[in-house]
Amino acid sequence: MSERLVVIGGDATGMAAASQARRLKGAGELEIVVFERGHFASYSACGIPYWVGGAVRERDDLIARTPEEHRERDIDLRFGHQVLELDPAGHRVLVRDDGGTESWTGYDKLVIATGARPVRPPLPGIDAPGVHGVQTLDDGQELIDTLTGQESGAAVVIGAGYIGVEMAEALIQRGYRVTMLHRGAEPMSTLDPDMGALVRKAMDGMGITVVGDAEVTAIRTGADGRVRAVGTADGEYPADVVVLGLGVRPATELAAAAGLPLGEEGGLLTDLAMRVRGHTDIWAGGDCVEVLDLVSGRLRHIALGTHANKHGQIIGTGVGGGYATFPGVVGTAVSKVCALEVARTGLREADATAAGLQFVSVTIESTSRAGYYPDATPMTVKMLAERRTGRLLGTQIVGQEGAGKRVDIAAVALTARMTVEQMTTLDLGYAPPYSPVWDPVLVAARKAVAAVRAAGW
Repeated sequence: MSERLVVIGGDATGMAAASQARRLKGAGELEIVVFERGHFASYSACGIPYWVGGAVRERDDLIARTPEEHRERDIDLRFGHQVLELDPAGHRVLVRDDGGTESWTGYDKLVIATGARPVRPPLPGIDAPGVHGVQTLDDGQELIDTLTGQESGAAVVIGAGYIGVEMAEALIQRGYRVTMLHRGAEPMSTLDPDMGALVRKAMDGMGITVVGDAEVTAIRTGADGRVRAVGTADGEYPADVVVLGLGVRPATELAAAAGLPLGEEGGLLTDLAMRVRGHTDIWAGGDCVEVLDLVSGRLRHIALGTHANKHGQIIGTGVGGGYATFPGVVGTAVSKVCALEVARTGLREADATAAGLQFVSVTIESTSRAGYYPDATPMTVKMLAERRTGRLLGTQIVGQEGAGKRVDIAAVALTARMTVEQMTTLDLGYAPPYSPVWDPVLVAARKAVAAVRAAGW
């Protein structure tokens, strides 16, 4: 007799889990039902800003596998179906279909892949037409419809994280005058403030007005009810469109109501096999879970498609009777705004202090290529190392072409728990079109070694 797998959420984790489970179990052994409340599945949410900005021409270019392809593999993918309640004791979920009918569906195994929700503060006017969060393809389509229906004018981006800076670029590409409002002293709070200052300076040079220490108080609307400005404690900024880039929170309301375990940041807690703690027949992954930070040893909520897809593969393997685990992350992320590339991995200074680590930090200036080679561009690398051991703790990079992906060197070193001295002997590829003789990351490592020795260890 076949078992039934129910998956809540049809994006990266959910469909990867369903597909991997199907590879291991035939339709006669495992029935797979996926409930997706939206209208799209298996898409790249990370690509939405580039679709909005025009670098990606068609919405369907972001879809990795069509619904028809999933259904041909005997995966029952149901759009417009929202799960309203979980009943772990009864092994069932309450679902409302697109016609409004509610019914219970039983399961033998359950995957929770509900993702995350954009932070939407309870401000006056926050739900006015022209105010957009950007998390799903449906969100992206609504924003494009708004932009297509009006001439380029003034745009305000609230928040200066990854989504914020990427959407600022998208709006610049569409010809809007862009103002970015954020609460911190510098944009990109995932960086240390000194590195965030480099991002602000570069964005100013692109024509983006960056306003720090801005406390948004209201979204102002016109006589037609549409957004016309964003009010702050210090002034008002005209806006024909507003994009929210305030980050996301785990979408775990259903899990919380069902009594499933949540962490300090609101994400579901799982074991290494991505099973929800205390439940052998429920798995969870993607943006709705917390994962182990391999550098600090703490649990963190990190919403990235790279992790979500890996979680899905691991979950599908477990559901299908195999064995796989997810050991944790080092917190690697790369972004860009126009020509500027921004990357980080590991801990910031504030993270290291919160974890009780003593550290040294160094910053170096270098170039993307040999200085004599044409089109070499400047690059700034900041590196943190543990004071007592010299273990690498984190790296941040801001520069132009060739800067961002260099952070992968540090990501591998962090995963391997290398010291900065060990990093200096890495045999990296070299040719003048690609790097100086000493790669900028290794220059930073050398300087970090000197700082560790100067600290007396």
